[in-house]
Amino acid sequence: MIVTQIEEFTKSKSKVYIDQEFAFVLYKGELRIYGIEQGKEVSTLVYRQILGEVLPRRAKLRSMHLLKARDYTCAGLRDKLCRDLYPEAVIEEAIAYLLSFGYLDDARYALDYIRCYHDRKSRVRLEADLRRKGVAKVVVETAWQSWREEGNEQDETDQIRRLAEKRHFDAQTADRKAWGNFYSFLLRRGFSAESIRKAMKNHLCDDFYLT
Repeated sequence: MIVTQIEEFTKSKSKVYIDQEFAFVLYKGELRIYGIEQGKEVSTLVYRQILGEVLPRRAKLRSMHLLKARDYTCAGLRDKLCRDLYPEAVIEEAIAYLLSFGYLDDARYALDYIRCYHDRKSRVRLEADLRRKGVAKVVVETAWQSWREEGNEQDETDQIRRLAEKRHFDAQTADRKAWGNFYSFLLRRGFSAESIRKAMKNHLCDDFYLT
């Protein structure tokens, strides 16, 4: 195995290519420690040590550091490590390690997300956000069930009322165009037509333009 190229990745890290193919990213100090130089051969022992020890250890530490700042879904953390150019096998080892200790938990993440945003986002919007973050549909459904079992209920009509206040929407003076624009805005936010009509009738105005 011959190091055919060493390319700067960041100020402190370099991309290493072996036999014309990208192999891994190493700190510049690690290049010296393991004798990685362009044009030189890499022993099987060193290659296995880097992939089997150095990178997995670093990926786990990197993941723990990221999780100290905020929670991640499995998919979100996997994507982050991919952008750091860790090999797929190394990423999966790090993910498995974090799952085994409960540091990663999509069900917990989904439940916490619902707890945080249930009064600011529609159910459709919340579920779309979670699915976009890589949380499986069945996990999202379980999180909703757990949230309801805590005694919670989502009041979308109240959310709509507060959005109207935030946007300075005056239901009593709004014309047909203003009503239409506000209605379209709410649809884009994921609110159902039924919730919108209920909010408009019960909280905003008894006489609205949308039929």
